[in-house]
Amino acid sequence: MVVLNKIYTKTGDDGTTALGSGERRPKHDLRIDAYGTVDETNAVVGLVRLHTGEAAPEVDGVLSRIQNDLFDLGADLATPETDQDLGYEPLRVTDAQVEAIEQAIDELNAGLSPLRSFVLPGGSKAAAHLHLARTVSRRAERLMVELAAREQVNPSAVRYMNRLSDFFFVASRHLNDKGEKDVLWVPGQNR
Repeated sequence: MVVLNKIYTKTGDDGTTALGSGERRPKHDLRIDAYGTVDETNAVVGLVRLHTGEAAPEVDGVLSRIQNDLFDLGADLATPETDQDLGYEPLRVTDAQVEAIEQAIDELNAGLSPLRSFVLPGGSKAAAHLHLARTVSRRAERLMVELAAREQVNPSAVRYMNRLSDFFFVASRHLNDKGEKDVLWVPGQNR
């Protein structure tokens, strides 16, 4: 259980932040950037949910689960693998969470017609915000992959972020009247 009685600690005034292991790192550290971008993704999902709720409960329920998963993922990234006894079992993203995203993608994608062009971000308000979530989640994934080239990163966490951008894309099409109101790219249209 997390208890936050005081929000500011002043410990970050020197430009560092603490990881779950207790280690302090500069706030510009790649690991901090990665989980900060996961947090940014979560904030965009919050914007999407302003436009789903009763209008699209089949998507909103998945988005609610995703928001919680993204906190799990942030905790995973904030606690590097170490041989040190932390006194607790670090929270890690699991393959079951990846599989749940895959199932949600398959369910929403089943009702969509195949694409004949790339989709431009837009359409409904929810779909436009999902495209923003997709691009931010892809940036988070790129940072995680870069981090994994330097330090150990949970492979399930990387897979989760990869599937998440796919989910956002498929969900955006679903919310654009099952793809009927997608805004399609017309190559060279304005030449």
